Formats: sequence, C-alpha cells, structure tokens
Amino acid sequence: MRIEVFDTPEALAVGAADLLADLLSDGATTFGLAGGSTPTAAYRELQTRDVPWGRLTCWFPDERWVPPEDPDANVLMARRSLLDHVAVRFIAPDTTLDDPVVAAAIYETALDGEFDDGSDVVLLGMGDDGHTASLFPGTEALAVDRPGYVANWVPRFDTWRLTATVPLLQRARTVVFLVAGGSKAGVLRRILVDDEPLPAGVVSAGAADVTWLLDRDAAAEL
Repeated sequence: MRIEVFDTPEALAVGAADLLADLLSDGATTFGLAGGSTPTAAYRELQTRDVPWGRLTCWFPDERWVPPEDPDANVLMARRSLLDHVAVRFIAPDTTLDDPVVAAAIYETALDGEFDDGSDVVLLGMGDDGHTASLFPGTEALAVDRPGYVANWVPRFDTWRLTATVPLLQRARTVVFLVAGGSKAGVLRRILVDDEPLPAGVVSAGAADVTWLLDRDAAAEL
C-alpha cells in the first residue's frame, strides 16, 4: 500500500490524473470510475493526458438508483467531466428498469463479459463514514462473499444503490483511492492507522495493489 499526500485539492487532481494515465497506458483494458464529487477535477485533468482510450472500457463500481440524466447520477458526472470528451467505450447500469435487483444482476452479467479476474484499474472514493462505492457500514452488500454486483438498500439515505461487492473490487489489478477534505480526516485515521474494518479499509486490505491519494486536509490526522 502506498500513500501520497498533496498540498491542495488542485494538486491532488493533477497527481491523480498523472497516476491514472500511467496505469491506463500500461496494458489496461478496463477502468472502474468512481462516482461522487471528488473525482470530477481529476477526470477533467485526465481528458488532457495521453491515454489509449480506444482500447479501454470504463465501468462503474457503483451507481445511485436514479435516472441516468438525474443530477445525482454517477454516469452523468462521469460523462460531463470525462466520457463525453474522449473516444472511450463505457457500460453503465440501467437505472431505468423497475427493479434495482434485476438491474444489478444484468450489469453483473455485462461485467462478466468484460473481465474474468477483475478490472485492471479501479478508482474509488471514500465517504466520511468510511464507505466506498456504495458499500456503506452495516448494509447487507458487505456480507456478499462473491465477486459480483448487487442492489444495496442504504437506510442512511432511504434508497437503493447499485454496487460492486467487496470481492469484485479486491480483484482489481490496481485500486486507487482518491480522498479530499478535512471531513474525511478522522475516518482515514481509523482506517489507515487504527486498522478499523470500515468498508474502504476492508477493500484496501484485501486488494493486491493499492494507492491512497490524499489532499493535506484529508491526511491531517495520519
């Protein structure tokens, strides 16, 4: 495991784009895209890097159960900040279906056709409760012990999320966590110093190659 700390969120975005460009140029064919707000600046930086987009397929480690054009949709954020600006293939869960369980199962089948042993590169974020992808503390998806994609009910938000399971994320050749902001400092200490088994830490501990990219505020308690 490696930890890199950057002085500002802007420097973090540049550093993340540089690392991802290197990883994606090293024979990768699949790239899992983190959702949320933190990756946006890094994706915009990544647009300008020399990446072999034509051989890549992008996918989503998690998605919110909202229509694809909803402002909260991870796919909309990723399209606006990266996917609409590069010539890359991407596949996303179909959140227009009636049933999130069915949507997750269909997406799992689609991912099975993209990679056998895990994605080459997966970018993940982390919430201030230690969740990553849509694996929230105390939710049922954390108990799924197979590499797959599931619907996960999240009581904190009273909604469904679609998410890769812990074993699927851990199978990635390389996992990169991107974390910014002082609100994450305490939970980062609990994961990286105290080894508390919060979801992001569980994924990190079981993955083969992990890099944590942090800004100075997020790293304040390490």
